[in-house]
Amino acid sequence: MIKSRIKRGLRVSRYVLYKETLVDFREHFWSFAGAFVGIGLIAFFQSKILTQFENIFLIGSFGASSVLIYGAIQSPLAQPRNLIGGHVISAFIGVSIYHLLPDIIWITAPMAVSVSIVMMQITKTLHPPGGATALIAVAGSEKIKALGFLYIISPVLTGSLILLSIALIFNNITTHRTYPTNQYFTRSLIKTLKKTHKKTKQALHSW
Repeated sequence: MIKSRIKRGLRVSRYVLYKETLVDFREHFWSFAGAFVGIGLIAFFQSKILTQFENIFLIGSFGASSVLIYGAIQSPLAQPRNLIGGHVISAFIGVSIYHLLPDIIWITAPMAVSVSIVMMQITKTLHPPGGATALIAVAGSEKIKALGFLYIISPVLTGSLILLSIALIFNNITTHRTYPTNQYFTRSLIKTLKKTHKKTKQALHSW
Protein backbone atom coordinates (compact mmCIF):
# COMPACT_ATOMS: atom_id res chain seq x y z
CA MET A 1 0.00 0.00 0.00
CA ILE A 2 2.74 2.45 0.99
CA LYS A 3 4.81 1.42 -2.03
CA SER A 4 1.91 2.05 -4.43
CA ARG A 5 1.27 5.48 -2.88
CA ILE A 6 4.92 6.41 -3.32
CA LYS A 7 4.80 5.31 -6.97
CA ARG A 8 1.61 7.27 -7.54
CA GLY A 9 3.17 10.35 -5.91
CA LEU A 10 6.18 10.06 -8.20
CA ARG A 11 3.93 9.77 -11.28
CA VAL A 12 1.99 12.86 -10.25
CA SER A 13 5.21 14.78 -9.61
CA ARG A 14 6.60 13.83 -13.01
CA TYR A 15 3.35 14.87 -14.67
CA VAL A 16 3.37 18.26 -12.93
CA LEU A 17 6.99 18.86 -13.89
CA TYR A 18 6.19 17.83 -17.47
CA LYS A 19 3.25 20.25 -17.64
CA GLU A 20 5.43 23.07 -16.32
CA THR A 21 7.80 22.59 -19.26
CA LEU A 22 5.01 22.81 -21.86
CA VAL A 23 5.47 26.49 -22.66
CA ASP A 24 4.75 27.19 -26.32
CA PHE A 25 6.41 29.83 -28.48
CA ARG A 26 3.61 32.33 -27.77
CA GLU A 27 4.48 32.29 -24.08
CA HIS A 28 8.13 32.87 -24.90
CA PHE A 29 7.27 35.72 -27.23
CA TRP A 30 5.01 37.63 -24.84
CA SER A 31 7.39 37.06 -21.93
CA PHE A 32 10.20 38.50 -24.02
CA ALA A 33 8.13 41.40 -25.33
CA GLY A 34 6.80 42.41 -21.92
CA ALA A 35 10.18 42.24 -20.20
CA PHE A 36 11.89 44.07 -23.07
CA VAL A 37 9.42 46.95 -23.08
CA GLY A 38 9.12 47.18 -19.27
CA ILE A 39 12.84 47.24 -18.54
CA GLY A 40 13.46 49.23 -21.71
CA LEU A 41 11.18 52.04 -20.56
CA ILE A 42 12.88 52.27 -17.17
CA ALA A 43 16.31 52.25 -18.80
CA PHE A 44 15.18 54.92 -21.28
CA PHE A 45 13.97 57.21 -18.52
CA GLN A 46 17.25 56.83 -16.68
CA SER A 47 19.50 57.36 -19.68
CA LYS A 48 17.56 60.11 -21.45
CA ILE A 49 15.58 62.02 -18.83
CA LEU A 50 17.02 61.55 -15.33
CA THR A 51 20.73 61.97 -16.06
CA GLN A 52 20.65 65.63 -15.07
CA PHE A 53 19.30 64.70 -11.64
CA GLU A 54 21.95 62.06 -10.97
CA ASN A 55 19.15 59.65 -10.15
CA ILE A 56 19.34 55.86 -10.31
CA PHE A 57 16.14 54.52 -11.85
CA LEU A 58 17.17 51.06 -13.03
CA ILE A 59 17.84 48.78 -10.08
CA GLY A 60 18.70 45.09 -10.19
CA SER A 61 15.59 43.87 -8.38
CA PHE A 62 13.44 45.02 -11.32
CA GLY A 63 15.10 42.33 -13.43
CA ALA A 64 14.03 39.68 -10.94
CA SER A 65 10.50 41.10 -10.86
CA SER A 66 10.34 40.86 -14.64
CA VAL A 67 10.97 37.13 -14.46
CA LEU A 68 7.87 36.76 -12.32
CA ILE A 69 5.41 39.25 -13.82
CA TYR A 70 6.24 38.43 -17.46
CA GLY A 71 7.44 34.84 -17.26
CA ALA A 72 5.42 33.32 -14.38
CA ILE A 73 2.26 35.41 -14.48
CA GLN A 74 0.09 32.87 -12.67
CA SER A 75 2.37 32.75 -9.65
CA PRO A 76 0.91 34.24 -6.45
CA LEU A 77 4.24 36.03 -6.00
CA ALA A 78 3.79 37.83 -9.34
CA GLN A 79 0.45 39.50 -8.65
CA PRO A 80 0.12 43.32 -8.52
CA ARG A 81 -0.34 43.41 -4.74
CA ASN A 82 2.89 41.46 -4.30
CA LEU A 83 4.82 43.42 -6.91
CA ILE A 84 4.00 46.88 -5.58
CA GLY A 85 3.61 46.04 -1.90
CA GLY A 86 6.70 43.84 -1.75
CA HIS A 87 8.97 46.45 -3.31
CA VAL A 88 7.63 49.45 -1.40
CA ILE A 89 7.63 47.75 2.01
CA SER A 90 11.13 46.37 1.46
CA ALA A 91 12.42 49.74 0.28
CA PHE A 92 11.03 51.45 3.37
CA ILE A 93 12.61 48.86 5.66
CA GLY A 94 15.96 49.03 3.86
CA VAL A 95 16.18 52.82 4.01
CA SER A 96 15.06 52.91 7.64
CA ILE A 97 17.66 50.36 8.72
CA TYR A 98 20.40 52.17 6.80
CA HIS A 99 19.60 55.42 8.62
CA LEU A 100 19.63 53.67 11.98
CA LEU A 101 22.92 51.80 11.43
CA PRO A 102 24.63 53.38 8.41
CA ASP A 103 28.15 52.00 8.88
CA ILE A 104 27.59 48.44 10.08
CA ILE A 105 27.02 46.56 6.82
CA TRP A 106 27.33 43.10 8.37
CA ILE A 107 24.27 43.93 10.48
CA THR A 108 22.27 46.20 8.16
CA ALA A 109 22.43 43.89 5.12
CA PRO A 110 21.01 40.73 6.75
CA MET A 111 18.66 42.80 8.91
CA ALA A 112 17.15 44.60 5.91
CA VAL A 113 16.54 41.36 4.01
CA SER A 114 15.22 39.31 6.92
CA VAL A 115 12.88 42.01 8.26
CA SER A 116 11.59 42.63 4.74
CA ILE A 117 10.76 38.94 4.33
CA VAL A 118 8.80 38.86 7.58
CA MET A 119 6.93 42.09 6.81
CA MET A 120 6.01 40.85 3.34
CA GLN A 121 4.71 37.65 4.90
CA ILE A 122 2.65 39.57 7.44
CA THR A 123 1.16 41.90 4.82
CA LYS A 124 0.66 39.08 2.28
CA THR A 125 2.84 40.86 -0.26
CA LEU A 126 5.63 38.32 -0.56
CA HIS A 127 7.70 39.15 -3.64
CA PRO A 128 11.22 37.64 -3.74
CA PRO A 129 12.82 40.62 -5.54
CA GLY A 130 11.74 42.75 -2.58
CA GLY A 131 14.64 41.26 -0.63
CA ALA A 132 17.02 42.65 -3.25
CA THR A 133 15.29 46.05 -3.08
CA ALA A 134 15.93 46.17 0.67
CA LEU A 135 19.52 45.04 0.24
CA ILE A 136 20.21 47.69 -2.42
CA ALA A 137 19.04 50.39 0.02
CA VAL A 138 21.79 49.49 2.49
CA ALA A 139 24.53 48.14 0.20
CA GLY A 140 23.95 50.06 -3.02
CA SER A 141 25.93 52.93 -4.50
CA GLU A 142 26.37 56.27 -2.79
CA LYS A 143 23.86 57.78 -5.20
CA ILE A 144 21.18 55.39 -3.98
CA LYS A 145 22.03 55.95 -0.32
CA ALA A 146 21.91 59.71 -0.89
CA LEU A 147 18.31 59.42 -2.06
CA GLY A 148 17.17 58.53 1.45
CA PHE A 149 13.44 57.92 1.68
CA LEU A 150 13.02 59.29 -1.85
CA TYR A 151 14.34 55.87 -2.89
CA ILE A 152 10.91 54.46 -2.00
CA ILE A 153 9.16 56.74 -4.49
CA SER A 154 11.80 56.78 -7.21
CA PRO A 155 13.05 54.39 -8.37
CA VAL A 156 11.12 51.73 -6.42
CA LEU A 157 7.44 52.72 -6.60
CA THR A 158 7.66 54.50 -9.94
CA GLY A 159 9.60 51.67 -11.56
CA SER A 160 7.24 49.05 -10.13
CA LEU A 161 4.24 50.91 -11.56
CA ILE A 162 5.88 51.02 -14.99
CA LEU A 163 6.52 47.26 -14.89
CA LEU A 164 2.95 46.63 -13.74
CA SER A 165 1.45 48.83 -16.47
CA ILE A 166 3.35 46.95 -19.16
CA ALA A 167 2.41 43.61 -17.59
CA LEU A 168 -1.29 44.51 -17.63
CA ILE A 169 -1.02 45.24 -21.34
CA PHE A 170 1.22 42.44 -22.63
CA ASN A 171 -0.16 39.72 -20.36
CA ASN A 172 -3.73 40.33 -21.54
CA ILE A 173 -3.24 40.87 -25.27
CA THR A 174 -4.10 37.27 -26.13
CA THR A 175 -6.69 34.88 -24.72
CA HIS A 176 -3.91 32.50 -23.70
CA ARG A 177 -2.62 34.80 -20.96
CA THR A 178 -4.57 36.39 -18.12
CA TYR A 179 -3.03 38.70 -15.56
CA PRO A 180 -3.62 39.17 -12.72
CA THR A 181 -5.26 35.96 -11.53
CA ASN A 182 -7.89 37.97 -9.67
CA GLN A 183 -10.77 37.72 -12.13
CA TYR A 184 -12.63 40.70 -10.70
CA PHE A 185 -9.60 42.90 -11.28
CA THR A 186 -9.19 41.55 -14.81
CA ARG A 187 -12.84 42.09 -15.74
CA SER A 188 -12.73 45.64 -14.38
CA LEU A 189 -9.56 46.32 -16.37
CA ILE A 190 -11.11 44.99 -19.59
CA LYS A 191 -14.23 47.11 -19.09
CA THR A 192 -12.13 50.20 -18.50
CA LEU A 193 -10.04 49.52 -21.62
CA LYS A 194 -13.18 48.99 -23.71
CA LYS A 195 -14.71 52.25 -22.48
CA THR A 196 -11.49 54.11 -23.18
CA HIS A 197 -11.30 52.61 -26.67
CA LYS A 198 -14.93 53.53 -27.37
CA LYS A 199 -14.44 57.12 -26.20
CA THR A 200 -11.28 57.41 -28.28
CA LYS A 201 -13.11 56.21 -31.40
CA GLN A 202 -15.95 58.65 -30.75
CA ALA A 203 -13.52 61.52 -30.28
CA LEU A 204 -11.67 60.67 -33.48
CA HIS A 205 -14.94 60.32 -35.37
CA SER A 206 -16.24 63.69 -34.17
CA TRP A 207 -12.88 65.30 -35.01
